[in-house]
Amino acid sequence: MRLIAGPCQHENLDLSTEIAQECKDICDKYNIEYYFKASYDKANRTHIDSKRGKGRLQDTLFDLSKIKKEVDVNILTDVHDREQLRTLLFFFDKTIDVIQIPAFLCRQTDLIVDASKSGKIINIKKGQFLAPWDIDGVLSKTKGAKDVWITERGTSFGYNRLVVDFSGMVHMLRNLGNSLVYDGTHSVQRPGGGGDKSDGDSGYVPSMLRAAAALGVQSFFIEVHPDPLSSPSDGPNMLELSKLDEVVEQILEFSYVHKSQSVV
Repeated sequence: MRLIAGPCQHENLDLSTEIAQECKDICDKYNIEYYFKASYDKANRTHIDSKRGKGRLQDTLFDLSKIKKEVDVNILTDVHDREQLRTLLFFFDKTIDVIQIPAFLCRQTDLIVDASKSGKIINIKKGQFLAPWDIDGVLSKTKGAKDVWITERGTSFGYNRLVVDFSGMVHMLRNLGNSLVYDGTHSVQRPGGGGDKSDGDSGYVPSMLRAAAALGVQSFFIEVHPDPLSSPSDGPNMLELSKLDEVVEQILEFSYVHKSQSVV
């Protein structure tokens, strides 16, 4: 099993280190492959006044370098354009293990092609506007990539609403196997549902993760925070860090059900 977990955006070194250490301890406890995630720039915020991150790309990447060394974790972060990608690879090539392509950019051809030449694992968030089988077109742009993961994070269903198409997830599982990642926290987001910001309901996160595990998903993406509502972004749909251990245990239990009953 693989877990990608961390805060929505990097706020400061102490907080991200605390989150990374707690997540790593839980993953070590259950013998799970762990990747710490944090965004240095939330470029797709709902409103111009929304907080995007620490500011300079290099500031956050220096902090991620310290976390990688101190906590001994793999690091995942996202890029929004080719210039950011070049900066990341030139100055922080040894820091980043996985380059993430945000959902709104999952059809951005030049960015995906360049990321695929980086020698890194590429995690592409499946856009809320894509059908499950449309991911084939995205994958056609990843020739030469070290490895490619596709993260399902819900599908647009009218205004300010996402739904998770589990039949579509079965389709992707059959074609992608363990390269399919399920994002249980963004799936319960209500984009723009808070007026000048997004809303969500983290109370649904554990059950959504259990359902995905029962289907046969083995890779999970969960945004976590010690105090989600104090986070500058995605607070309503993030999982409280203190609940992660219990949720991971549930995921493993439902994964066992899948293996014993062959649901897919």
